[in-house]
Amino acid sequence: MTTVIRPQDLIDSVADALQFISYYHPVDFIQAVHRAYEKEANPAAKDAMAQILINSRMCAEGHRPICQDTGIVSVFLKVGMNVQWEGDMSLEDMVNEGVRRAYNHPDNKLRASVLADPDGARKNTGDNTPAMITYKIVPGDKVDVHVVAKGGGSEAKTKFAMLNPSDNVVDWVLKMVPTMGAGWCPPGILGIGIGGTADKALAMAKESLLDPIDIHDLQEAGASNRAEELRLELFDKVNKLGIGAQGLGGLTTVLDIKVKDCPTHAANKPVAIIPNCAATRLAKFTLDGSGPSLQTPPSLDDWPEITWEVGDARRVNLDELTKEDIQEWKTGETVLLSGKMYTGRDAAHKRMVDMIAKGEKLPVDFTNKFIYYVGPVDPVREEVVGPAGPTTATRMDKFTRTMLEETGLIGMVGKAERGELAIEAIKDNKAVYLMAVGGSAYLVSKAIKASKVAGFEDLGMEAIYEFDIKDMPVTVAVDSTGESAHQTGPKIWQAKIEEGVIEVK
Repeated sequence: MTTVIRPQDLIDSVADALQFISYYHPVDFIQAVHRAYEKEANPAAKDAMAQILINSRMCAEGHRPICQDTGIVSVFLKVGMNVQWEGDMSLEDMVNEGVRRAYNHPDNKLRASVLADPDGARKNTGDNTPAMITYKIVPGDKVDVHVVAKGGGSEAKTKFAMLNPSDNVVDWVLKMVPTMGAGWCPPGILGIGIGGTADKALAMAKESLLDPIDIHDLQEAGASNRAEELRLELFDKVNKLGIGAQGLGGLTTVLDIKVKDCPTHAANKPVAIIPNCAATRLAKFTLDGSGPSLQTPPSLDDWPEITWEVGDARRVNLDELTKEDIQEWKTGETVLLSGKMYTGRDAAHKRMVDMIAKGEKLPVDFTNKFIYYVGPVDPVREEVVGPAGPTTATRMDKFTRTMLEETGLIGMVGKAERGELAIEAIKDNKAVYLMAVGGSAYLVSKAIKASKVAGFEDLGMEAIYEFDIKDMPVTVAVDSTGESAHQTGPKIWQAKIEEGVIEVK
């Protein structure tokens, strides 16, 4: 029997799914984070997970994005052989029209992050198209669709290797995970693809992330094949690395490990790792010819009631801060920021460094100021700014020394660790780097009381903004002596786990 499907049904269903996943975490993910939160022994990691859980509930209630990085869209379709499409619109055009409508929805406008001409002009496409589309023709008379919004920070941590047939996959994964740093916003999920060809291994790693979190069910049932054996072994060993939530050290780095494999050439063993972050966003639906397939909202009862206490935090007025003041701040300390703070990401930093090299005046004065690595979502209704969580700080490392030495800047706020290049610049200039929690963008935005463009308006979300903030929570990640919480924290917690002081369950 032939099923006739209207293009509009796919368009509407894709648009609905993307809006839905922008503000609803999958329930299994929330349950997994809550489980990790309850057993966590490191206060810093527990605090980070509390912010993630609170942010998630706020987004579910307010229908606003979980993360300011609303992702690049991947769509996986299984099209039945007995499906017939009305009209002559291509499958790619249908999907991309759904993406376009979702990202420009007036009640919940999502950030357009996709840039055309990736090694040239890098011009924003304006509507987050095109989606990355994969489809298979399968028996049947339906269309099954998975829709994913994948953040750039986690995608950037993808690892691939063509191992020798005798090489140990577990050893390679355990070597790679620490090199991924915290820019993928753990705790999350690692998707691993083994076999096939290079492109097949990467595709399997990505597709494995579509499966639900079920590692604890597998632990109870036991492994029935090699892929499941790897899942269990790696889940245990990766968590024993002590990397922890946001890379601050702790008991849970991964909530699940997914493994897919397929036959490969006798001379090869291709292996790929792709992580999903704390802003895991995916949904599925089926079209059967009866009309669009729209998502069903979960119950808010599925979200835990978590309260977050600031505790003994240092309150700081950024408008009166001096370089001498920040010398007292120590790694791991919680700081509440109030006052005016500028923003700037990759494009803004590159332009500023080029202007400095030419002797040109910058659009803002950074003397005794902080810069926040963020590209916020556009505001809607009464908001002054949309969700505005941090972006990965390491991408700004190569600009850090110039910014600190040439502009009067004394501090930076971002996500995850800094590399040695930036740490040395911070130490030499007696500056500081503060970490905000990745995956808590809506929560962070509530601390922003006013926002205006201060420079480079043509860069869109990558422009320089001036934020007026009140009690924005951050952690001192690199202090003025160059001590890094992302270096000391995991070492401390890995040692505790190895010594048996703390048990990873």
